[in-house]
This record gives sequence, structure tokens and C-alpha cells, in this order.
Amino acid sequence: MKYKIIAIDMDGTLLNSVNMVTERTKEAIERARSLGVHVVLSTGRMLKSAQSYALSLNLNNHIIACNGAILVDENSKPIFKRSIDRKLVKEVVDMARERDVYYHFYDESKFYSHTKVDEVFKFYNEGNGMSNIDMHIFDNIGELVASEDLNVYKFLFIDEDKDKLRGLRQELDKLSGLGTSSSWPNNIEAMVSNVSKGHALRELSQILGVGAEEIMAIGDSENDMSMFEFAGLRVSMGNGENILKEISDYITDSNDNDGVAKAIERFVLG
Repeated sequence: MKYKIIAIDMDGTLLNSVNMVTERTKEAIERARSLGVHVVLSTGRMLKSAQSYALSLNLNNHIIACNGAILVDENSKPIFKRSIDRKLVKEVVDMARERDVYYHFYDESKFYSHTKVDEVFKFYNEGNGMSNIDMHIFDNIGELVASEDLNVYKFLFIDEDKDKLRGLRQELDKLSGLGTSSSWPNNIEAMVSNVSKGHALRELSQILGVGAEEIMAIGDSENDMSMFEFAGLRVSMGNGENILKEISDYITDSNDNDGVAKAIERFVLG
């Protein structure tokens, strides 16, 4: 089978433990591109962060960001953007505060929070050193929601208390117009209902005229399941969650051992 699209998750997949792309992975991606393969970053990260990594990899292909809430073309022009209703944004923030769960949310290039956590800020700006993500600390969510230029594409909630997170997720799932996922054991992600990487990948395949059987998806977490449900070849990382490995066609090496490169070499480069 000749694969025409490779959809690659970023954290825990494309990026190693220090948010870098290894030289072997860069070379494999470049070789795949030389064969005419569309290498598509498909991430829960905000658009600006994904774009910075795409630039460092010389990728001028489509990008799926914010877990599928944003899809842009090879020129970074939006194909669609699906933001959360502003009234719902306030309700979600109030819910997180009542439960004392850390949260932040973001638009295309900036993330917003009620408090600055250095570890989180470092996470978004380390790696290739090109992201320069802005942080906006706010006190009054009502005033922020009233801002005309606020577009929220994704929430991220983080807490080491899994029972607390589970309870919050159950409440979030009751909200009309909101859907949840997870990309790490200690987090919950929330987007507009029916937004997912898989939905965005399906739309992209139609735009490019590529069949599902010609798509290879590589991921490590729950928020990659929707891609796996659509793509013809499902590759889970060695460091991936069991829930994803159970539905994968192939389990490659870990993100710290060139897992993405090895998968591309095996199935695309021969």
C-alpha cells in the first residue's frame, strides 16, 4: 500500500521527552515528503506552536491543531475554526474553579489562565525555541469573555488527583456543546462537541482526494483514537497508552527511541 498522508501527533509521538524532533525523525519525514507524501501534524497544541515545529521541519503541509478544532492549509490559511461558545467558556471556568482544578485555554497563539505556572509556560516554549507563546493571566472571566477578539478552541485541565479529574470530566460531559478527551493521564481536554483529530483528518482526506486506506496515523494517547478509527494504518507509540495500542495495527518504538522514524521507514520508505 502506498500511503499518501501521514498524520502525526506531536507530544509523546513526534517530540521526545525534551520536546525535540530527533535527526533520524527529521530525515525520515523529509524522505517521505520527497516521495510526495503529505506529512500532517495533528496535535492538541495551539496552532502557533504546531506552526513553529512545522517551520523547523520545512513542512508546508496542512496542520490539524487544538485536537481538530482548527484545520489550516499549506499556506496557513484556515479551512475551518470551531471555537467554544463564550457563555460555555464562562461556565467551564466556573466549574474548574469550584473544583480547584488547574486549567488554561487557548486561541491560535495565546493561552489564558487564572494563574501562572512556570512549568506549563516552559512546556509551551521549550523544544525548538521558536514558539514564543504568549500567556495572558486574567482575574475576571466575565470581562474576558466579553472581549470581542476572544476565540477559545480548547481547554486543558491538569491535576494529579485522578478521582478529581474523573469527577470534573463527568460534569463536563453533561454540558451541551462540549466534548472531552485526554492526552496524558493527569489531564482532560475539552473542545466543541464532535471536534476531533479524526473529524479533521476525514475532511482533509476529502480535500486532498485521498482514501482512508491511504492514510497512516501515528499517536500515543486517547485523543488520537479518532484518527485511528479513520486511518487505514494505525501506528501506536511504544510509550503509548494501552487503550490506543489495543486498536493499533502496529506498535513502533518509543518517542525517545525514534519511534516515528522507524514507522515511516518501515511502511513508507520500505
